[in-house]
Amino acid sequence: MSTVFERLAPEARVAVIRLRSLGDSVLTTPALSLLKQARPDLRIGVVVEDAFAPVFAGNPDVDCILRPNASEISRWRPHLALNFHGGATSVRLTLASRASFRAGFSHFRFRPIYNIRIPRAQQILQVDRKVHTAEHMASAMFFLGAPVGEIPRARLFAKLAARPRPRPGPYVVLHPMASAPQKIWPHSNFLAIADHLENHLGLEPVFIAGRGESLAAFNRYTSIEGASLEEIKSLLAGAALFIGNDSGPAHMAAAFGIPVVVMFGSSDPDIWRPWQTDSSVLTNPAGIQSIRVAEVAEAAGKVLVSQ
Repeated sequence: MSTVFERLAPEARVAVIRLRSLGDSVLTTPALSLLKQARPDLRIGVVVEDAFAPVFAGNPDVDCILRPNASEISRWRPHLALNFHGGATSVRLTLASRASFRAGFSHFRFRPIYNIRIPRAQQILQVDRKVHTAEHMASAMFFLGAPVGEIPRARLFAKLAARPRPRPGPYVVLHPMASAPQKIWPHSNFLAIADHLENHLGLEPVFIAGRGESLAAFNRYTSIEGASLEEIKSLLAGAALFIGNDSGPAHMAAAFGIPVVVMFGSSDPDIWRPWQTDSSVLTNPAGIQSIRVAEVAEAAGKVLVSQ
């Protein structure tokens, strides 16, 4: 039986619906690479909120970025709508696409709206274990017709110059924020590791946080609050090292292939660890607050030496 990719006409349009999460958006890019490698002629549109659109900006695998708006996706008229989200909004967008092929994972809610139902990643990859988020989305491409093979690293493309820093030379980006308290390493520990990196490894610490988040606790170092994702991409692209909690910026750093040290709290490292880059993942059964500064310092030294 022919695959979905084989049944698509030359230069057909594919809408990939990816809503809500910075990390998920970054980890969609390996799947997009597999799609373009399998069918370079296809026109790929990513449906994503404005907040996360810069993740896909400049990516040669993406032909256009579409707002999550029913009329916009309807006007684009994709031949295949691939829903990576599965929630009610993404279902409405899938239906609004009027695509001949509507694909979603078979365990999603609203299963009847999909005429292409993708099995679980474990079945497609023939593994009996947890799968990483990047593997989960890449498995859909294998099911739709991409040759099964190695799943590439995520890809981001920076175009803006990084914000000025107090001095030239190598720097480390530190991200001390996360979406929930149980995912946040103590701020005092971040300051201690920043001191270590500056005094012992000669790296300038640069702290980042999103809009509405305060970096007042770190004001003795360069602190960048509320920068655009384009600016954060540029900053990360030039960094020597990233250290942070499990969060979207950690996945952005991994996409640039820089060494990454991530402290995990309530998230599952098997599903959310940095993908395809030199990295160290630190956990503690007692919670993220119990990860010691010395452990992070040792991990940072090891990933830097491996470069």
